[in-house]
Amino acid sequence: MTTISKSRGEVATGIALYAHLLRRAGFSASRAQLEDYANRPYEEVVEELLNPQDKPEIDEDLLKRYYPHYGSIDNYNGAGGGRWYYRMINSERQLQEKIALFWHHVFATAWHKTEHSPTIIRQIELFRQNGLGKFEDILLDLSRDPAMIHWLDNNQNHSYRINENYGRELMELFSLGIGAYSEHDIKEAARSFTGWTYRQPMPLYPYGAWEADYSYDPDDHDDGEKTFLGHIGNFNGQDIVGIIVEEESAARFICRHLYNFFVADEPQVPAWSIEPPQDTEAIDIMVNAYFESGHEIRSVLRTMFNSDFFKASAYQRVKSPVEFVTGVIKLSGEYTNPDPGLGELGAASTAMGQELLNPATVEGWHTGKEWIDGGTLNERVNFAVEHVQKMDAPGVIYISDRLAELGDSLSPEELLDGCLDLVGPLTVSDETREGLLEFATSIGDTNFGAGADRDAIMANVSHMLRLIVAAPEYQFG
Repeated sequence: MTTISKSRGEVATGIALYAHLLRRAGFSASRAQLEDYANRPYEEVVEELLNPQDKPEIDEDLLKRYYPHYGSIDNYNGAGGGRWYYRMINSERQLQEKIALFWHHVFATAWHKTEHSPTIIRQIELFRQNGLGKFEDILLDLSRDPAMIHWLDNNQNHSYRINENYGRELMELFSLGIGAYSEHDIKEAARSFTGWTYRQPMPLYPYGAWEADYSYDPDDHDDGEKTFLGHIGNFNGQDIVGIIVEEESAARFICRHLYNFFVADEPQVPAWSIEPPQDTEAIDIMVNAYFESGHEIRSVLRTMFNSDFFKASAYQRVKSPVEFVTGVIKLSGEYTNPDPGLGELGAASTAMGQELLNPATVEGWHTGKEWIDGGTLNERVNFAVEHVQKMDAPGVIYISDRLAELGDSLSPEELLDGCLDLVGPLTVSDETREGLLEFATSIGDTNFGAGADRDAIMANVSHMLRLIVAAPEYQFG
């Protein structure tokens, strides 16, 4: 699968720019929302996204009325398969949900080891609340998070017998990347995090799941002198984090993660020690923002979203399954209320290779073109087609009504162009356009005038949309 060559390097403008921003900084937006955004300065919209606290929090009470089990902290399937999707679809705090998904990928923690839903659910809420803040605060909160402590065995890291798991992954996968530290640094980091544990919650049965809380045991902490990344002192975990975030390798590592998630697909993370970034100038710009802001993620994203390299990056990322599923639902206009079937969205993204709250390994998910194979592509196309073929779906009706505003009768080319515009706007290759136009020509003109057959109109629009969401270009964000 290739990106769309005609779009590469072109800075998006007009409503296409806002659509691009909302796909990356959120989970896309309806056409009506995009047109509202496009009436405002782009930089103002960026600021609104970067400050989600200024928007109302989503009210989940209505959701819990129709899905009572989603309100239970015992139910991780409800949280990942339904409640989080409801938030991604409906929350006005789009970047808050998107940054939570970003950190969930970077700091991958899975239910399959903990089997303790409250800690997993609380970790995602942690990412919502601190995910745009300073990198050191994020890493410190993570280091005190019971889900992570259990996931990487720091509760088994003792002054008399260290467990290196968290110290190693903190540097390898969470902050510095391979090659920026030594085995000795791993041991010293592990020593520094001894005593960082959690209070064992009440047993699951018969009382249900109770939350676990962070606990520091000073009697189990190794307070001896340590040498870490060239620094010497009686370090604890907070000192280790403070040293890490000042390293240029940490800035470059986390900025490359942000670039990979929000801008364009990079090679897989394990290759970063030998594969340079595809846009070193962009990474340099982001790294400068990282240090100038005192390591604030919000400032890095502000610089990135306002840059030309971001505005020219449309169609250079394969949508993750979660992004794909949520984008399709926003296009179809479904689940703005807690309608039946909400829980099936989590199952759909799982079949495409991304199970929320349950990544396969500490590496998180492999991204980019590795999201796509014969099986997962088939799942994607089938899911998208299933939802846009619903002629009573609000989004499909909206598109039909907007097409009617173009004229009483639309030629095949006008129908195609109108649908591509209202779906995205979506830019397609000449080859894809030729195939879509061939189908549009086969159904002839679409009559929207007086006495028009509404069922025939909806059938034509639905057929056109089904082919568009099955096109290769629709897989890219």
